[in-house]
Amino acid sequence: MKINLVSVVIDAGEPESESAFWHRLLGGSIAKTDTHHFIQIDGFPVFVIQRAPGHIPPNWPEGNSQQLHIDLTTDDLAAADRAALEAGARRLRPLDDVDPASQNGGRVYASPAGHPFCLRSA
Repeated sequence: MKINLVSVVIDAGEPESESAFWHRLLGGSIAKTDTHHFIQIDGFPVFVIQRAPGHIPPNWPEGNSQQLHIDLTTDDLAAADRAALEAGARRLRPLDDVDPASQNGGRVYASPAGHPFCLRSA
């Protein structure tokens, strides 16, 4: 038996800013409905940003659980850091928390809807 991942669904109070963030960071194309934004990115399952009225962003690492965590790799951590911040991410940990040459660590951010993600060296 084979099971395939076809999408990652991300809750957001307002899908527009969350889908714009992921689109700007990862590229691809967006198809929109009133309640869902579908982001198709080469090499990834579909990212679906789902309207979730009353969505409460995670307060990680200070508070409640992450709810969702996405790890991304890059061949240029400094450039990816700048791209993430310009797209609307905010850092959850200081830059000096991770050695950019390390395969074990990652820089930790939150998307506009508050979902944590890491950028790691490829």
